[in-house]
Amino acid sequence: MRKHSILGMILILLLAGCAPSFEDKQEVVQDSKDKKETAIIPKYKISEEYYQTILPFEPSKARGLVVSNLNTRYDIEEFENGLMRLAQTQFDPEDYLFQEGQILDSSEISSWLNRKYTDSQLKEKDMKASKNLGLNPVDPGKGDIDKRNQENPIYLAHVLEHNYLVKTKDNSVSLGGVVIGLALNSVHYYQKEAYGATYEKKIDSNKLKQEGEKIAAEVLKRLRKKDKLKNVPITIALFEQNEKSSVVPGNFISYTNIDKNSDNIGKWTDLDEEYFLFPSAGAEKKYRDDVNTFTNFKEDVEEYFPNFNGVIGRAFYMDDQLQSLNIDIPIQFYGNSEAIGFTQYVAGLVMERFPNYIAVQVSITSVNGPEALIVREANQDEPTVHIYE
Repeated sequence: MRKHSILGMILILLLAGCAPSFEDKQEVVQDSKDKKETAIIPKYKISEEYYQTILPFEPSKARGLVVSNLNTRYDIEEFENGLMRLAQTQFDPEDYLFQEGQILDSSEISSWLNRKYTDSQLKEKDMKASKNLGLNPVDPGKGDIDKRNQENPIYLAHVLEHNYLVKTKDNSVSLGGVVIGLALNSVHYYQKEAYGATYEKKIDSNKLKQEGEKIAAEVLKRLRKKDKLKNVPITIALFEQNEKSSVVPGNFISYTNIDKNSDNIGKWTDLDEEYFLFPSAGAEKKYRDDVNTFTNFKEDVEEYFPNFNGVIGRAFYMDDQLQSLNIDIPIQFYGNSEAIGFTQYVAGLVMERFPNYIAVQVSITSVNGPEALIVREANQDEPTVHIYE
C-alpha cells in the first residue's frame, strides 16, 4: 500500500501562533434592549459557508435549554448545526450576521412545550387561560395511563431560535430574519408512576410531520404578535430527533420560508436527509457500496494494530448521496511517536479509501483524551491534521 509522507500533511496548530486576530474589525451600531450600542464585526472568517457573528457575544435568552430537552448530544449538535445550514436557503452568509436567539426566553419556550390544559384542568391548577400556552396534546388526566399516552403523545420537544442580522447603509445592524427549529419526538417516553419503569410510544413519521406543521402554524401566529417580528422573514424547520439509545442523530424533515408581513405558511419543502452508523445492518441494506468502502478502511486500521476492533463511522446522506463521514477511532498509545506514526498512516488511508467529494473527519482518542484530528474537506487535495500535545 502506498504510504504518504507526513511532511506537508500534518499541521501542528500552535494556539499562540494561529489564534485569529481581531485587530482588523468593523464597528457598527446595534439596537439592544431599546437602546443603541456599539458592536464589533470581526474581519476574520473561517469559511464562506459560516456566518460571521458580532461582539460582544450575546448568549441565547434560552441558553442551555436544548441540553435538557433533546435525547442525545448527537441530536443537539445536528439540531443546532443543521438549523444554520438550512438558514442559508433564505439568508446568505455574505449578507447576514448570526446571533443567538434574543426574543424567546427560557420561560416562554418552556410554556410552549407543556401540554394544553382543558378548562377544568386550568381551574384545578388555579391558572389563568392566558397561561395555557402548551403546544402538545391535552392529557385527559383520567382513565388508563397507557391509553392516554398512546393516544396523546408529546410531539414537540424543543424550540430553537436563531437570529440573522443585516447591515444597513448607516453603518448599523438590525434584525433581518429569524429561523425557528421545532424538534419533534420520534418516540414518546412516559412512566406510569414516579420513578417507575419507562414505556415508549413510537410515533409514525407522517403523523409527526402533520402535527409538526400544525404546531408551526401556531408558532408563527405567536411570533407575529411580537413587535420585533411583525415584518421580518421567518424560516421554520422541523427536526425529527432520534430515540434515546441511538448513536446517530435525527434529521430535519422539512422547512418553510415565510415572507415578511405574512401571517400564513404556504409551501413546505421536504428534505431527504438521514444519518447511518457504519457498520450497521441498516446501512448495509441501503448503501452497500459505501459500507464496503468503510469496511476496507476499518480493516486497514486493524492491520496496523492487531487485535484492535473499534472503528465506527457516522455517515450523513442528503438525497441518497453521501455528504460527510465522521469516524471515531479509540485506541491506546504507548508513546508520542506511536501516535504520530498511526495518525500519519490513517491520514493516508483517508486519501486513498474515500472519494474526494466526501468530507471526512477522523477523531483519534485514547483514555487520556483526544490524540489527533484529521479533516479532509470535500474536494480537498490534502487533509489537515492536528496532533494534540
